[in-house]
Amino acid sequence: MAFSYIGIPGEPWNEQHKQQWLAQTSVKRSYADEVLAKLKHVSEDFTQIQYGELSYNPSRFPLMAFKSTHWDEAKPTILITGGVHGYETSGVQGAIQFLLHDAKRYSAQFNFIIAPCVSPWGYETINRWNPNAVDPNRSFYANSPAEESAALMKLLQDEVNNTVYAHFDLHETTDTDELEFRPALAARDGKVYDKGVIPDGFYLVGDTDNPQADFQKAINDEVAKVTHIAPDDDGQLIGVDIEQFGVINYPTKKLGLCAGMTNNQFNTTTEVYPDSPKVSSEQCNDAQVAAIIGGLDYLLSLNK
Repeated sequence: MAFSYIGIPGEPWNEQHKQQWLAQTSVKRSYADEVLAKLKHVSEDFTQIQYGELSYNPSRFPLMAFKSTHWDEAKPTILITGGVHGYETSGVQGAIQFLLHDAKRYSAQFNFIIAPCVSPWGYETINRWNPNAVDPNRSFYANSPAEESAALMKLLQDEVNNTVYAHFDLHETTDTDELEFRPALAARDGKVYDKGVIPDGFYLVGDTDNPQADFQKAINDEVAKVTHIAPDDDGQLIGVDIEQFGVINYPTKKLGLCAGMTNNQFNTTTEVYPDSPKVSSEQCNDAQVAAIIGGLDYLLSLNK
């Protein structure tokens, strides 16, 4: 469903148009059942932190993160975030899967902070934006217009003073990006929608200002054991020149992206393609876990 018919062509949406858009959203799945219930099974190796709640429905949308119980200031800190775009399912479920089954075996080497579902309203409504038609993943800056982003930034400031060694931000690129969300973005901003191409496969978005090419390659090498890496489209992915096979770079801080929210030394944004006929939902979740494992194993190799 495209939203280009909302508003006046060539003019940005006003508040009435945003309310029109919001009225078309509906709850399609349960944050309580699919996220919070699973988080009850996290081991005592990780301490649960409620770092806020969404004003849209505070009791329904508590914001949950987990921090290594046996924190050691001498260890590097790893940040893992999922569901910044709530509709990107494997980002959420992959973060939970890693937290439940894999994080403990890396606890001797790293501290962890894991926020599995940054945008629970977006998760329930399968949406990229929050109810105010704001994209949380373009809102990681001071005085953020997205309360999802502001709450996560405050958590990182309070807990680690934004000092993070590596950040894995787990995302998906879906067919609905071109069928729904990018047309809606163009309409919201009063711009013309130019159709793009969705890559068939997994790829990574690194940081233009700190690309860490070997780190990105190690991640893709591990993910390739689980699912296919996206081939480029004439040297590009989603209209951006590739840096290497399966990797493009964005200026994360300039764009207000989640991956640029801390003073990290390494970061990556994963992009799983769940609509490919070649993959299952389980493979998508496994690919997110593989991305984290590939990155962590690379970081460990630096100190051998």
